[in-house]
Amino acid sequence: MSPPDQHVSSLAKQARELFVVHVGRALPEIVKACDTRLTSVLDQAGPAREIQARRDAWTAFQKNQTTWLNQSRKSLQRTLLPRFSNSGNPVSVSGQLELVAEGAIDDQILASRLAMQVLDRSSTELNELRLRVQHLEGRQELPRGDVLLPDVIARILVDQWLDAHMSREAWGLVHDAVSPILATKLHEAYKAANEFLVSSGVMKEIDLQALVRRVPGSRSDTPAAAGRRDLPPGMRPVAGQPGAAGATSTGAPNSASGFPGSGRSGPHSSGMGVQDETRMMTGTSPLARARMRAQGVVGRLKRMLIDRVGGDFEATHVMPPSPALQQAMQRSSFAAASGNAGLYITGSSGPGAVYVDGAHVERAANVLRQRTAELKQAASTPTEKATIEVVALMFQSILAEERIPPSVRVWFARLQIPVLRVALAEPEFFSALQHPARRLIDRMGSCVMGFESNVSSAALEAEIKRVVQVIEQYPETGRRVFQLVLDEFQKFLSTYLSEQGTASRFVSVAQQVEQKETLSVQYTIELRKLLDEVPVRDEVRDFLFKVWVDVLAVASVKYGLRHEETAALKQVASDLLWAASAKPNRNDRARVIQQLPGLLQRLRQGMGLLGFPPGLQDQHIKSVSDTLADAFMSRTEAISQESLDNLSERLANLEDYLPANGVGDLDLDNESIEMITGVDAGNIEVINQGGSQPTEAMRAWAVELQIGSWFGLDHNGKLNSVQLAWRSERGQLYLFVTNGGRCFLVQANRVAAYLQAGLLVPSEEEALTVRATRDALAKLDANPERLLN
Repeated sequence: MSPPDQHVSSLAKQARELFVVHVGRALPEIVKACDTRLTSVLDQAGPAREIQARRDAWTAFQKNQTTWLNQSRKSLQRTLLPRFSNSGNPVSVSGQLELVAEGAIDDQILASRLAMQVLDRSSTELNELRLRVQHLEGRQELPRGDVLLPDVIARILVDQWLDAHMSREAWGLVHDAVSPILATKLHEAYKAANEFLVSSGVMKEIDLQALVRRVPGSRSDTPAAAGRRDLPPGMRPVAGQPGAAGATSTGAPNSASGFPGSGRSGPHSSGMGVQDETRMMTGTSPLARARMRAQGVVGRLKRMLIDRVGGDFEATHVMPPSPALQQAMQRSSFAAASGNAGLYITGSSGPGAVYVDGAHVERAANVLRQRTAELKQAASTPTEKATIEVVALMFQSILAEERIPPSVRVWFARLQIPVLRVALAEPEFFSALQHPARRLIDRMGSCVMGFESNVSSAALEAEIKRVVQVIEQYPETGRRVFQLVLDEFQKFLSTYLSEQGTASRFVSVAQQVEQKETLSVQYTIELRKLLDEVPVRDEVRDFLFKVWVDVLAVASVKYGLRHEETAALKQVASDLLWAASAKPNRNDRARVIQQLPGLLQRLRQGMGLLGFPPGLQDQHIKSVSDTLADAFMSRTEAISQESLDNLSERLANLEDYLPANGVGDLDLDNESIEMITGVDAGNIEVINQGGSQPTEAMRAWAVELQIGSWFGLDHNGKLNSVQLAWRSERGQLYLFVTNGGRCFLVQANRVAAYLQAGLLVPSEEEALTVRATRDALAKLDANPERLLN
């Protein structure tokens, strides 16, 4: 990315300077509040040691408050200079090992508590300012020591307090006086900086696409794809609400499957009704059985939670977490976002990339176990403790899944706290398979089980990293953000998979094939309507239906629907119909004689598009010529000129009258593909045989197969590991790709037949979160006390 120009850099600098000015103005008020608090506690009763500690704190503050004020101002100014950390000290050399000073962790905790209370008040303004500055500076995230981050301001106040020879215990006495003032003043400072940038023309409306950054090459990384939405807490429209681009209803009664490849949102997403879904669920298809197994697992968990904890897990909404637990989760989220949680390593390519192995995953797992213990200590109700434990057990299972690359598992680890927030707010997370948090984890998991695919590991990992960072950046929006990034991840898969490697070329081929075959069938339907009321000899009618509709379809694909060559071939159909009608008029007969050589030549050219050999062309030309000769001698009533004019007009605009659906099986093979597209189909295999007539349940299963999912394909006695890389717009063609780049093009009906025959088998029998729930249940069955202890 090219560096920002001087004007852009100046705007970001001015925004920071304005922010620092506002914070600096707040310092005297903060000092005054501390003085008032320390004075007020002097007269409070208590043990002699506490009374003496308060007196010492008051005395030290009276002596050092001016120093604290001045040094805090200087530290604020130093943050505007390059190469300074959040505490105002020079940044150490990257990668250099340093000893952690005694008490440094305690200092960080003090600052983190203060920063979290600021975030409660200012998260919206901060998020908008962060996006605007990142936009100006061409960054994906702010540097850790950026003065705009609340933890930087909090750390300055704490560090300078201690440097001014005041104690940590004294800070504990003034913390509650400092935090509301700082929260209010930082909110005002963020708002002022945002207003300055908006007045300077910087992102007057926050574009959610700036938050959801696309991987380069994705089709949705375009201005046209950018749907404007406000950010939290007024984040509207959001996915699932009217006006959201690509929104899906999060409240619809979808029934997401625990079966891999069926995690879309269930039958309703494909236009199926409740009766259709009921037939599927009561049927004997593998999809129905997998769904019932998955529902059984989550049902067992819900019953256990209700029996051992209480009825809160039957509610659709519970009270917010207790204040102590909220603060503990905020500390955990802050530590992760600041890179202090041991979960920040990633195997992404590029500068500073780190090779991630099982040791890193184990370290992340240890951090999560420690975090779980801290959260359970902070929890105040059995429901909170049980929720923390179950979510922790689920993530332990996910981190132990060795088929997921380590570099991806460390990113999954960072989702534990965001998922916990959702689970606390929505107990249905444990029992609703369609919950967007579950579906997101399942979709990402199903794609990375076969990492050496036609999508490079770096590309898929970068998308997963983006998803996690978006969720971390906006934790307060909970379910809505999970739904948003789920929709975006689906878009990524639907475009990026089909644009990589050998798949990109064959997707284009398959699209042309589907278009040609669709047009052939639909042209036939419309042509039949046109000729119903027109007297046409059987030989001409058969030629138009069996030959010329294919000519028009191939021409439409090769040249375009509105190309002059396509239009000329449509006119040939009209001319042929006129020439084949009775010619009682001498002038009409003379006109036929004049136009006949050219008409026959155009018929040969059209059949040449279909690859007809000369002998087959001769047969059709002879049949047409004989029909025209009979018509030439006929004295019956001719087709009226008005009917011919109407017919010609509708033939010229035939695609305007085509039905939207109604296409059945396509007549495909490698030879027809090469004829239609002109592309060598040597590395694409068309599967047009095998399996019996599929049932409706199997067809419905085929519709729900998910892009990116992996399967075992048994074809011609050889088992292939394939990934579903693309499904055509009309859902008629599926493209499966092997790691080696071999492509299999299969029609929808044949996919259903292969599923029915066991020739196409999903690689995973259970979705990732269902398997994690099963593992959690096993551990809780063995040791149920851990649920609340």
